[in-house]
Amino acid sequence: MHATQPASAQEARLKALRARHAALAEKVDREQGRAAISEWYVRDLKKQKLRLKEEIEDLKDAS
Repeated sequence: MHATQPASAQEARLKALRARHAALAEKVDREQGRAAISEWYVRDLKKQKLRLKEEIEDLKDAS
């Protein structure tokens, strides 16, 4: 799917995915530091982060 993108578009996509991944990592850290942790919310954030990481790896492998 992503292998047909031009290199510059793929690089831009990777950059955007990495930024979203970093933002989610910060959110997870912030939520885990709160006194009243919402376990389901943190679990959802971690799942989103994992999906982004997998997509980043797929893009890197395709290039």
